[in-house]
Amino acid sequence: MEVFPPLTGFYEAIEDDVRISTTHISLYMALLQQWNLNGGTNPVSIVRTTIMKAAKINARYTYNKCMNNLQEFGYITYQPSTNPFNNSTVYLKGL
Repeated sequence: MEVFPPLTGFYEAIEDDVRISTTHISLYMALLQQWNLNGGTNPVSIVRTTIMKAAKINARYTYNKCMNNLQEFGYITYQPSTNPFNNSTVYLKGL
């Protein structure tokens, strides 16, 4: 079985980070999947509803809180779009 370095690296990074919850992990996995579908290149253009569905997050508050936490904790750089016709952008760090 092949190792997927971005996944392994993330789990190694969060192993001792008590700030990370299962919701953060689920959200990061959804972002990692978008990154993978994007050909493994940064930045990743995301649609909030798609990411929320993939991460099994139902509340916008939870989504926004976790995205902001992941950025604050240094796992991503999040550039939300203020225009409903433009997607937000996420840079997954360490990839």
